[in-house]
Amino acid sequence: MSFTSGGLDRRNFLRAGGIAAAAIFGGAALAACTSAVGEQKAGGRDATPVRGGTLKVGIREDLVPANILTNTAATPVVIGLVYESLIRYPNDKLEPRPLLAKAWQLAADGRSITLDLRDDVKFHSGRQFTAKDVEFSIRTYADAKWSAQLRSTAAAVTGFDIVSPTRIVLQLAHPLSNIYDLLDTVPILDSESIDRLGTGDVYIGTGPFKYVQRIPNSQLIFERNPDYRIPERPYLDRVEVSIIPDPTALLSALKSGQIAVARELAFRDAENLGKSGGFQVDNLEGAELQIYVGVNVTEPALADLRVRQAIAYGLDRERVIAEVFRGAGYPLNAPWPKTSPAYDESRNTRFGRDIGKAKELLAQAGKPPRLPLTFAPGYDEVAQIVQANLAEIGIEVVLDPVDAATFVKQLTGQQFRGLWVTDHSWAQFVPSTLTVSAYPFNARRNASRYDSPAYTGAADAAWKLPQATGPDAVRAYQAISDQLLEGLFLIEIGVRFQQYSSANKVHGFGWTKRREPVLTDTFLS
Repeated sequence: MSFTSGGLDRRNFLRAGGIAAAAIFGGAALAACTSAVGEQKAGGRDATPVRGGTLKVGIREDLVPANILTNTAATPVVIGLVYESLIRYPNDKLEPRPLLAKAWQLAADGRSITLDLRDDVKFHSGRQFTAKDVEFSIRTYADAKWSAQLRSTAAAVTGFDIVSPTRIVLQLAHPLSNIYDLLDTVPILDSESIDRLGTGDVYIGTGPFKYVQRIPNSQLIFERNPDYRIPERPYLDRVEVSIIPDPTALLSALKSGQIAVARELAFRDAENLGKSGGFQVDNLEGAELQIYVGVNVTEPALADLRVRQAIAYGLDRERVIAEVFRGAGYPLNAPWPKTSPAYDESRNTRFGRDIGKAKELLAQAGKPPRLPLTFAPGYDEVAQIVQANLAEIGIEVVLDPVDAATFVKQLTGQQFRGLWVTDHSWAQFVPSTLTVSAYPFNARRNASRYDSPAYTGAADAAWKLPQATGPDAVRAYQAISDQLLEGLFLIEIGVRFQQYSSANKVHGFGWTKRREPVLTDTFLS
């Protein structure tokens, strides 16, 4: 596979490649929301671009500097503004588009890929971007120190042949169906400031904005990169991101004009705001999250597959999507969103809500003892519905709320005692990425303590394909789906969209498939 940019500049690339999928779940909630990528003129946003101004943004979680490569908390904001990757997917498909790499050639056997790089790119320090920075960034991303999500894929890049400052050949241990996921995800890092990457003091990239300052638990400040390679971009002079943990305070700040953009208002607040006029609510389509119930399969009461099947039949997925997320999503059985090559409607109807079937399975397996249902802040409504659903079929659960840090520790440390509720990402990428990278799904080590040679084999087979699409790939993804539905160590509820809400004076707001804000073309009227 090869791609040549043909002179496509970043502005046109973002417009052409950032078209989000059409709304895929009807109802009044989504009627008030439109997808901003590629549709920036919707909702009264038609305006002529103007230069200058400060965009004030509110988010609920601060940056954790040590986790800068994990795509959590405020990390997407920093990565989206300061850094760039080699390629970028459009939001509605898995077709790589040029970014810092302007062309590439994947070998027929899938064992190497040649990248041709732009020659007009500079780091914020003024240093020229070259092929050496590609090697450094991928090697850094593969370092276990950073706990990066696609670390196993980065580690499968075994050789770096630098042909010239603008050409590099990556040698692969085996074909990687998700090689473009890696190239889309790894931020190009500055080797000269790497010692301060994990401290929160310095972030130097090649992106449209330069990092200025972090005030812990208060604010992140960025300013326009005057040497950005796209003339007259970005439009904004400055971006100020305030940390506002309380969703009510976040809503108040947006409505009062203290901020112009808010990430993750309460879904009911966002729904009402979108109907009120003067504001726009954007569902980050193409960057889906999936809400699910996790299961520790080594817990004796949950080791019996029939109990897990009963839970799958007992969940009221439609109620969760409608009541908690106000229609900003849709129910699923398998993890894949509708734009994924792994999506299969028939597999998503396998466990429709069936109370009678659930009770029948429990009668065969025996009623389990009372189980804990662990969740972090923000998931209480989902947990309460799950608790009520399971009580209806005869399973008693006790709600076990924990703080976010404790929840992450239990997730990554395989420490859950019974059931848990949270969401996962990465299903919007090439399906093999989920099963070799995402903590809940990793075939070799996952939070459920699920160990299955058949699942591991299916995951490896899909990962080592030379292509991410086509009949062979679809069959491999179906095999993964079947293993997930047969093992039920994770029980999917459905897709839910992260949301950004903004005043109508904000134009040209975009995002990546990892929910990183793209503000290159953003301006204020």
